[in-house]
Amino acid sequence: MTTLTLIGKPDCHLCEVAEQIVETVVSELPAEVADRVTIDHASIAEDAALYEKWWEKIPVILVDGELHAHWRVSADRLRATLLAADTEGASA
Repeated sequence: MTTLTLIGKPDCHLCEVAEQIVETVVSELPAEVADRVTIDHASIAEDAALYEKWWEKIPVILVDGELHAHWRVSADRLRATLLAADTEGASA
């Protein structure tokens, strides 16, 4: 299982763009991979610790708790990361 966390805040244009990229990339993955991706959303407006850590960098994408991207998200890089994470998870 791969957990992708999108950290943003309300009324954030780049956050909306990042969410669209995430949804598109996951929907285009092979079904057996997409089924093992969980997408979580977190808001710096609702979590002081997230605000303190990420307020200058949103949107932030974490894959399995590790920083994948901030500000702008590359669909190609995200796709490659999710496919690699699935391969690593399958061999574990």
